[in-house]
Amino acid sequence: MASASGSPVRVRFCPSPTGNPHVGLVRTALFNWAFAKHHQGSGAQFVFRIEDTDAARDSEESYAQLLDSMRWLGFDWDEGPEVGGPHAPYRQSQRMDIYEDVAGKLLDAGHAYRCYCSQEELDSRREAARAAGKPSGYDGHCRALTDAQVEEYKAQGREPIVRFRMPDEPITFTDLVRGEITYLPENVPDYGIVRANGAPLYTLVNPVDDALMEITHVLRGEDLLSSTPRQIALYKALTELGVAKETPVFGHLPYVMGEGNKKLSKRDPQASLNLYRERGFLPEGLLNYLSLLGWSLSADRDVFTIEEMVAAFDVADVQPNPARFDLKKCEAINADHIRMLDVKDFTERCRPWLQAPAAPWTPGAFDEAKWQAIAPHAQTRLKVLSEITDNVDFLFLPEPVFDEASWAKAMKEGSDALLRTAREKLDAADWTSAESLKEAVLAAGEAHGLKLGKAQAPVRVAVTGRTVGLPLFESLEVLGKETTLSRIDAALARLAA
Repeated sequence: MASASGSPVRVRFCPSPTGNPHVGLVRTALFNWAFAKHHQGSGAQFVFRIEDTDAARDSEESYAQLLDSMRWLGFDWDEGPEVGGPHAPYRQSQRMDIYEDVAGKLLDAGHAYRCYCSQEELDSRREAARAAGKPSGYDGHCRALTDAQVEEYKAQGREPIVRFRMPDEPITFTDLVRGEITYLPENVPDYGIVRANGAPLYTLVNPVDDALMEITHVLRGEDLLSSTPRQIALYKALTELGVAKETPVFGHLPYVMGEGNKKLSKRDPQASLNLYRERGFLPEGLLNYLSLLGWSLSADRDVFTIEEMVAAFDVADVQPNPARFDLKKCEAINADHIRMLDVKDFTERCRPWLQAPAAPWTPGAFDEAKWQAIAPHAQTRLKVLSEITDNVDFLFLPEPVFDEASWAKAMKEGSDALLRTAREKLDAADWTSAESLKEAVLAAGEAHGLKLGKAQAPVRVAVTGRTVGLPLFESLEVLGKETTLSRIDAALARLAA
């Protein structure tokens, strides 16, 4: 795919460094990145830009966090921070002279004008318009002020903002996701582009940067759809001034919905990207799920690699309907990606949790050989990597941490007799074979009229502290004969007490 003029695809991702990255924002980055990667063979490029003109909310900490998040997700960019490029700088706070120059050109050409209306006057006129059943947007009061009126406002000490002059005609464009859309002029009034203190607004800086960076396709959230006719009119003016080469093609991505069918907001706990990193989601698992929020590889396949997504991604296949974020499905897809890992890769990805200061065992208790032996079995059980500590703690703690509910559930009447028989059978078993250990517990169960499932429950709790966990007999083999029998003895003593 190319732009309207035939030039290669250039897309951008331009977040503001305000707090933790939001999963809806990540979905936007993913679709832009995948779109560029899909067309990379024809010269497509992905531009990463930082919109940091809001000094009250932006922070260097959030900026560093954004870059770290992009790297963690595996998003590489052709132009932007730390990479550079022909359109540098890529932080809006470093481009203020550019915006001032463009605003001046818009004023000189008559595409913009100074507005002296006070907030009280604006509110009063809007309320009157609503009462009369008319559109309540800006009414164009300062569109054609006389020199005398301007001098009077200046004498009153009023500081004007700069407004862009919208055309008095409908604006129609074809959205890549939603098809043809038309906005009537009465619904898109003149709008501010520069504050009274001279600071440029998003409504100016975003289109100006897109124009100067030669962005051909703008893929962004549905919440920005209403600003598109304003930007299209501004692009036309910028093209007349020689600032822009063309108007980009727009595609507005569907809302990501949270609980209660409300738009997922930054305040929702499940919205924070950091939450998923801390819980041990794989970047590839999280991105797989986020890609399903508005797009699909095929009707009968939810799990795929990022490479497969890139190969198949087409903006035309994005659905306009809101997509609901389902945490359980996200976890299930992540679990599939954990199982898709090479075992060696899996063992390394778990290390931040296994060797963290918060791990429940002392640092010296961690046994690398035991971890390597149990890892293939642990890999089949996890939904997220942070679950690894609860699954393997019995290997590295001096004694199991008993879940009292699990103890009560497993240690029923007759459990002591079963455990004594199981100990006897296990003592005689071949400890180089998990199958031999299984046969020992099976034989113990048969001696007491129990099937394997019932027979192994007290053994599992005695040795691991829990009723569920990793495959029992492989776990016993890794734990070793001496420790296993010692823990069964401790459980028998507890039952006797």
